[in-house]
Amino acid sequence: MYLTIAIVLLAICGVLESCTALAAQALDAALAAQALDALVAAYPEAVVSHEGERIIWRDGTIMAATDRVVNKSFKELLSNASILDQFRLPYPRGRLTSPPELNADPGRFRNETFFKKMYGDCRKGEVQARMVSITWLPKSWGKSVQVTSVNGVAERLKRVSEEIETLPTEIRKAAYPIAGVLACRPVADTGQMSMHGYGAAIDLNLVVSDYWLWQKKTDPIPYRNRMPSEIVDIFERYGFIWGGKWYHYDTMHFEYRPELLRISGKLFRSGGP
Repeated sequence: MYLTIAIVLLAICGVLESCTALAAQALDAALAAQALDALVAAYPEAVVSHEGERIIWRDGTIMAATDRVVNKSFKELLSNASILDQFRLPYPRGRLTSPPELNADPGRFRNETFFKKMYGDCRKGEVQARMVSITWLPKSWGKSVQVTSVNGVAERLKRVSEEIETLPTEIRKAAYPIAGVLACRPVADTGQMSMHGYGAAIDLNLVVSDYWLWQKKTDPIPYRNRMPSEIVDIFERYGFIWGGKWYHYDTMHFEYRPELLRISGKLFRSGGP
């Protein structure tokens, strides 16, 4: 409802600068509410609701969703994203029709406070205490891997594994042996904790993977990918986004980010809340 009202206001305002600015702010507020609705729906075990620009956790913790800093640079968003900043770039669900545009890295803006609250701090052993074992591709590979049980991630990866097992052999080979799940380390170019640090990401077969930092430094970065789209489609059905849809691509990488799959279109047109 609020989104519709904001769009109508923009249409009514026309070229009146002051009115247009107010309408744009109203639109941003409506889009922020839409994003937080998606966040609550994506993590029902952890987050119960949102009020304004605050999210409310099931244990009663209240957390600010925005830092009120507008027009952050790409580097600032990578290193210091608010919860709402995580939605600034739309994730393109489905098969890519062209390589990602410059700095289009949907999902790489992560608020560390939010994810530590949800999954724990691996530096304190909190993540490890919530890990469970699953068998990855029991017919094709059959090795046990440790994955977080939080948000049902382990159960979802089991289902991903089951569906990958139904794919033809040549396609299935891209999914094993895996390169890893839990790794308590920051991302190489951001300094922020990787989703591997929460046990909520998996890297598949290195042999068929491409990573932007492995390439010779050029501008722009040439896009490369050998990960079969059939595998990507399965992961997305279960709430995982794929690093092959990033300009700074990491095609072996899948992480559990169902909130981004619930949102379409670009948010925060006036610079952000």
